[in-house]
Amino acid sequence: MPLFPLLPLFHRLNREHFEGSLASTDGQALVNVRWSDGRMRRSAGLYRFGHDRQGRPISEIVLSRPLLEPLPQEATLSTLCHEMIHAWVHRVVRADEVHGPHFRARMAAINAAQHTFEVSVRHRFPVPSEPARWLASCPSCGLTSPYRRRRPGVACRLCCERFHGGRWHASCQLVFTPTAA
Repeated sequence: MPLFPLLPLFHRLNREHFEGSLASTDGQALVNVRWSDGRMRRSAGLYRFGHDRQGRPISEIVLSRPLLEPLPQEATLSTLCHEMIHAWVHRVVRADEVHGPHFRARMAAINAAQHTFEVSVRHRFPVPSEPARWLASCPSCGLTSPYRRRRPGVACRLCCERFHGGRWHASCQLVFTPTAA
C-alpha cells in the first residue's frame, strides 16, 4: 500500500479524539509528524521530545515506513493514534508516564468511540526477521550463535562461568565470522 501524507490524518484524529488539543488556535500542529527514513525496522512508531543540539525544542511523531507501508491503513491509524496519545499525555496533560493511567484511559475512550482501528499498548504487526549477518563462535567450547551485529569484546558466558568464576576472560572471547547471507 503506498504511503500517504500523515498530517491530514493527524489533524483528523486530533479533531475526533483529542478535542483539537494537539494543535494551536491557528491550526498548527504542536507535534511534527513524519515517516521514518527507512531505518526504523523494529518499532512501528515513536514519540520523542527534548531539545536538539542547538537547544531548540523537539516534539515529533515518527512512523516506521518499512513496517507500516505493506500493511492496511488501519495499522497506520492505530500507530499514529497510539503515538498521539503519548504526545497528548506529554504536551497537554503534562504527566510523566509511558503507558500509565492517562494513556490507558484515553486509549479506552478512543477504542469505545470508533471501530475503524484499535489502539493498543503493544502493536502486533508482523516484524520481518532479519537474517543473522555474523556467526559468533567460542574458541574454548566451540558453541556458535547467530548475531545481527558484530559485538566486539563479547565472551562466551558458559565458559566464563565454568572456567573463570563468572568473570570475563580473553580466552572465551567470541570470534565473529560473516555468514553467507
